[in-house]
Amino acid sequence: MTDLVRPTEAGATGLLSATHDGPLGPYLIVSSAAGVVYLAPLEQRRPRWLTREGPGHSQHNITLARELDEYFAGRRQRFSVPLDLRGTEFQRQVWMGLEKIAYGETLSYHDLAAAIGRPASARAVGRAVASNPVSIVVPCHRVIGSNGDLTGYAGGLQRKRALLALEARHRGGPQG
Repeated sequence: MTDLVRPTEAGATGLLSATHDGPLGPYLIVSSAAGVVYLAPLEQRRPRWLTREGPGHSQHNITLARELDEYFAGRRQRFSVPLDLRGTEFQRQVWMGLEKIAYGETLSYHDLAAAIGRPASARAVGRAVASNPVSIVVPCHRVIGSNGDLTGYAGGLQRKRALLALEARHRGGPQG
C-alpha cells in the first residue's frame, strides 16, 4: 500500500475500498477487479447498490489516488484508470456523454441531452448525471443550468465551484 490511500473499514464482498485525502476533503474510492466503481466525498450518501465493500490493496485505487493528486495539481486533464460503471444503459450513455465534455468547459443538461441524441430528455439526463458514481473522473461537475447557473452537485456546490475554478486556471496545461 502506498501513502496515497488508506484502506477503510467495511465488510468484504469483492469490492475494495480506500479513502484518499485531497484539497476538497477526503474521498471514498471503491474498485472491483475490473476498475473503479465509485468515487465521492467521504461524507456523501452512498448509493444503495454499494452496501458492503472491504478494505484491501487495489491497484485501481492506488492509480486513481495518484491521478487525483495530479488533477488537483493541474498536471492531469484526463484520467486513465479503468472504470467499472454500474448503471442502466441510459445512465451509462449519459456518463459517456459526460466524459466527452472538455476539461475546463461546461455544458447544460439540455445540450448534454442533445449531444447523446436524446434532445427531449433533459430531466432524465439530469437524474442520470446526479447518479454518476465516479465524480471528477466522469466530470458531472461540468454540467450547468441552461441559464449558466451552477445547479445541483452531489458533492456540494462549493466543490463544484472549486473544480470548475481549478480547471479554468489550468486549461491548456498538461493533457496527462
